[in-house]
Amino acid sequence: MNKNIRLVYNRDEMLQLNIATLRSRGVELVEIAKIAHQQQSKYHPEIDFQLCLESVEKILTFRDVFHHVQFAEVDRLAEEKMFKGPIQDILYYDLGLFGLDETLGLDVARNFGSIGQTNFGDIDVNKKGIVAKLNEDGKKDGHCHTLLDDIVGAIAAAASTRVAQVMSEDQALENPSYHKTSIYELFGDQKGKKKKD
Repeated sequence: MNKNIRLVYNRDEMLQLNIATLRSRGVELVEIAKIAHQQQSKYHPEIDFQLCLESVEKILTFRDVFHHVQFAEVDRLAEEKMFKGPIQDILYYDLGLFGLDETLGLDVARNFGSIGQTNFGDIDVNKKGIVAKLNEDGKKDGHCHTLLDDIVGAIAAAASTRVAQVMSEDQALENPSYHKTSIYELFGDQKGKKKKD
């Protein structure tokens, strides 16, 4: 392999490359955070917008998400008519039966389990904010956002789920009887019980 080829990046580099890629396609992180904020504020009206933005940034440091965001360049290639055969029109016109775009979105959301996937479904069906804009702009001649709108929606869903997890942890920590237990304590107790029996 050519020594000048680079395939692996650290978390900060992935974040910066993802920001640049999204920005080049008209997406700012604050717009993704707005969707996460809107989704979670139904359950936590006092939610801090900064937590939503930090969650979006955190999601964009994940290697799998990095690959998804970079893969969304397929949309740009479709805009430039770089594909041959049926896939060119399927991508360019965002065929409703295609489904691979939603599969990519679900894969990103899956980083946060079934709640992440449920949140993605909500965002995918009830398109709002930047996701709605990408979806509508993608229907205009010369534009293709077949993958991008779903990947951006999935990032918002994952960030929304992370926010819910952080807030739940904060609530648990406020409980005066809360005791943080490590897995080692659990195994230690089990071993101790077995020795007594």
